[in-house]
Formats: sequence, C-alpha cells, structure tokens
Amino acid sequence: MRNTGVIARGIATPIFRQGDDIIGQICDSLMETAENEGFSLSGGDIVGVTEAVVGRVQGNYASLSQISKDIRAKFGGGELGIVFPILSRNRFSNVLRGIVGGCGKLYIQLSYPCDEVGNKLVDLSLCDEKGANPYSDSFTESQFRSIFGMETVHSFTGVDYIEYYKQIGGNCEIVFSNDPRYILNYTKNVLCCDIHSRRRTQSLIVKAGAERCLCLDDILSEPVDGSGYSEYGLLGSNKATDDTVKLFPRDTKEFVANLQAELYNRTGAKLEVMVYGDGCFKDPVGGIWELADPVVSPAFTDGLRGTPNEIKIKFIADNEFAELSGEALTESIRESIKNKPGSLVGNMASEGTTPRRIYDLVGSLCDLVSGSGDRGTPIVLVQNYFKNYASE
Repeated sequence: MRNTGVIARGIATPIFRQGDDIIGQICDSLMETAENEGFSLSGGDIVGVTEAVVGRVQGNYASLSQISKDIRAKFGGGELGIVFPILSRNRFSNVLRGIVGGCGKLYIQLSYPCDEVGNKLVDLSLCDEKGANPYSDSFTESQFRSIFGMETVHSFTGVDYIEYYKQIGGNCEIVFSNDPRYILNYTKNVLCCDIHSRRRTQSLIVKAGAERCLCLDDILSEPVDGSGYSEYGLLGSNKATDDTVKLFPRDTKEFVANLQAELYNRTGAKLEVMVYGDGCFKDPVGGIWELADPVVSPAFTDGLRGTPNEIKIKFIADNEFAELSGEALTESIRESIKNKPGSLVGNMASEGTTPRRIYDLVGSLCDLVSGSGDRGTPIVLVQNYFKNYASE
C-alpha cells in the first residue's frame, strides 16, 4: 500500500519579468526539481501558478493617472461616493489614490465593526458596550469618533484606517453604515468597492435611486491610455509601486491550456493546471478572511471541476464496521470506498466532508504552501490529490 497521501511542493523558479517565456520556465523548473529531488511527474498531478507571476509576465499594470482617467470618464469628474472598501494598504491605498484623482469630492462609506474580509475598525463587543447597533445605526465621522474615540487602530498593522484613508484623499469625507443605500444621502454617483457582495450592493443602491452606480470590476475592464486591464477590473489588484497597481491577470484560460499542453509534450502525462490567488480561509485570531481576490482561481483545466465525493472514514469505522478491527477493518473500509456511489449528497457516510469546489480547495492549499512573502516558490506541485485510502 501507499504510505503517503497528498504531497504539495513549492517549486523555486527564476524571478519572472514582463515578457518572459513563463510556460517554458515553469516546465524547466518542474523538470529540474523532479530530477534533482528524485520524483516523477504523473497524470493527475496538479500544477498551481500564482496569479502574481502571470500578471507580471503579461505586464498587466496600470498607473494611478490611468485609474483616475477611467473614473472621470465613467462618473463625470464631480462628486462620487464609494461604499465598503476593504481596509488595506496593499489592496486599496493606491486604488483610492486613483479614485481621488478622478473626482472633485469623495465620500467614503466604511462598514463596521469590520470590513468585508474581517479587518476590524472596532471590536464587536465594543459596539455592544457603547450601545451601537451595526445592523441599524449609521454615523458621520464625528458621531463615530464621539462613540469610539481613537480605538480604531488595526491590531495587525497598527494603522488607523480612518485617518489613513482621509489623508490619502484630502477631498474625502468618511461616513459609517452597513446599509449601502446610506451613501445616497451624500451623492447619487456611487462606486461599489466590496468584492464578493458587490452585485447585491449595486442592486440595492440602483433601486434606491442612484444616477450612476458601478463596481470595481467596471474600472479598467478595458485598456485606458495603454494600461493593463482585466475582466475583473480593479478587483484583485494590489500595490506595485507608489504610482502603479498590478491587476489580476487576463487570458488565464488560454494560459492554463497552453501550460497543460507543454507539460504533456515534455512528460507524456496529463497534468492539471490552475492559476491561483488568495486562498479562502479565515484567521482564527484576527478574524480576517483571506479572500481579498474576486476568486480563488480565475482559470483551471477541466480535471479540477466538481466537488469531492468522499466517505468519512471515521464515521463508517465507528458505525458500519464498529465490530471490526485490524486488517478486516482496513479491507472493509477500502471496499466501501471502491464501491461508493457516484454522488454521496445526503448520505450520512459523507457527513462532515467538505463540499467546496475542488479548485477552491486546491487553490487554498497552493496559497498556503507558496506563502505571500519571500519563499520564492510561485509554482506549487500537488501530487496524489485524487487518490484515496483504497488507491493502489
């Protein structure tokens, strides 16, 4: 029998630059690592490529002035309101600078006690203590400060995002509400800056009487003065330099297909390929939900579709085979796995297994393995993912 299950390896590569042969370099790095470390590449192995290097090689960048120009073109250059931006220097500070440059007056509506991905302005228990109800109460900045004072410093970054965002804008006014329609008390031109809830936010604001209401994926969805662009617009972008952002990559479906084809040419095996960004998991200490990208994976090959169809081994061991032990128990469980139905939906034997999509699960694994700092492994090789306890 096999002695190992899923194996995930971070693969070191050269530093990718715009215009590099990324497919060739990825294949070279994989082949070299396999040879040096004594393993082989096989059908069903998964190659994850971080979105950052795909975007870098594409040169998918935009300047703050290009963001400003698109904002002016779509909102007219006058007053503008933005709702529910996340609290992040990397993810939103440069986007905010670009937005500010494209309007005359900016109203920023922040959610509280935290943003969409869990970055806290204040602790929920403090809301209880102060008698502030996040489900119903809306505030101007002075009202918010009179209740919470200066207790709004982010515990991880040490930044007071109220002051930080105000200082970026200069022409900004900040308000607080979890009702997206509250912004219409200040302006009828609105840009929805939330990520996963943006369509509901937009729908509520439009129905409440907005004149123009767009989302971040509507900004830089096409080139502006030679800028990069993305189907996700500014969603998934992050700070590149003080004057530019790197956008989420484009044409990723073509990329994963081409990389899969080249890996087949070199190995004779059909590997699965995906582009991954943020994993979807939550920090248990700070309460931050990691997924600040619009999706975990913008593109993946067909073998990564679907959801796991798994039996919960401990459940059937404690119930169906409670009287067995040793080799008899092992063989009975293996037979159950081999003979499980094509769908275990609603079957108690699958109770507690994860119903998430395979590419979200694998993308989250890749993000944890590669990290977001200085590991230097933007490629992740996942092996044995589709094997189970009954596999030879």
